[in-house]
Amino acid sequence: MHTPKTAAGHRAPLRRSDIPPAAANPLRRASGTGAVLGAVLDHGPVARSTIARLTGLSPASVSGHCAALLERGLVREGPETAGPRGLGRPHIPVEIDTSRFLVAGAHIAVPHTTLSLMDLSGRIVAEERRPHDGTAPGRILARVADGLPRLLAAHGAGRTALALGVATGHWVDPEAGAVVHHPQLGWRDVPVRDELARATGVPVHLDSHARALARAEQLFGEAATRASAVVLFVGNVVDAAFVTGGAVHQGPRFGAGNVAHLPVGAGSAGASCACGTAGCLQSEVSEPAMVRRAAERGLPVAAFAELLDLAVGGDPTAAGLFRQRARLTGRAAAVLLDMFDPEVLVVVEPGTGRLPSCMDELRAEVRARSQVCDDADRSVVPSSFTGSVLATAGGAVALGALYDDPLGPWPALPAVS
Repeated sequence: MHTPKTAAGHRAPLRRSDIPPAAANPLRRASGTGAVLGAVLDHGPVARSTIARLTGLSPASVSGHCAALLERGLVREGPETAGPRGLGRPHIPVEIDTSRFLVAGAHIAVPHTTLSLMDLSGRIVAEERRPHDGTAPGRILARVADGLPRLLAAHGAGRTALALGVATGHWVDPEAGAVVHHPQLGWRDVPVRDELARATGVPVHLDSHARALARAEQLFGEAATRASAVVLFVGNVVDAAFVTGGAVHQGPRFGAGNVAHLPVGAGSAGASCACGTAGCLQSEVSEPAMVRRAAERGLPVAAFAELLDLAVGGDPTAAGLFRQRARLTGRAAAVLLDMFDPEVLVVVEPGTGRLPSCMDELRAEVRARSQVCDDADRSVVPSSFTGSVLATAGGAVALGALYDDPLGPWPALPAVS
């Protein structure tokens, strides 16, 4: 298959829309109805006969699943089309219905929360960043609950919110709906799902932001992540997610992905980490470490976003800091590639998404250090959601649950007359 090249000459990552029906991945762990809905997401508008071929389900089964999805208002029928070259029976294709429902998202970062609305095809409809005025769990969750109705009234266009997805960093237990430990926020055993479900009246789903972004890539981003991937998230928090056999790995205690303390440097950020490891990944490449380095070099920035703007604008000192961050991240990426041998490693880090030289530096580090990766241009790619990572993460938690089990307990799903 031809893989398109970017303007810089690198092979562009393969997106879901680039994949022909025959290449659909059969490994997604979803119900039969979920498999049908996923095929419609990938290829809609699409005939029922094509869905049967994609999913391996019988035509009768596909017709039944489509009827259920139509009744719930999750898909809609398009205009009747003729068969190939005008031969054969006409068919009525189905596609995702984005006119009735949305999902809401909340990404809880260290300095702020990003609220968002996403339609059922994964398109961000609206987003709003709300700085924290304190990190007490009740205060932050109350502001999430208060902000979502206003966002929906302003941008929902009369659509119903099916669920709220919440994503945050560190140790998250999606089964219990709780943040087990988030040291930067000072949270332990916070029952996020129950608190927000009571406050909003909608189903709430919770997961770590790295696992949420891995699911987002599977649903509507980088196609190679469907079966095998590592997603490496670098922000205020540094963590990862692992996809194997089509499923996002969580671990028996839901703690998978804690890569923050991999040793990658020599403590050059000027601050030790609580883990006691000199030069661990978190202390070297996190956003606070970047802002400290900028201050040491005399750059007039008070926040990470200002430093990124300087780098994108061509400031050589700021750009150099991001290239250094990319090299250190590349060391960790090489370790993860050798440990897991994934089909692809997705780097969620704004420098690699917005500064081509940073991705070049990161891939060069992988080439120099990895014993397994033989094609860094293909195997190491930036996030599909650069510029909208935080808005995507929360909504992806809710959409992932919907696509896994679209006929499950979704109280807001009325029958469509």
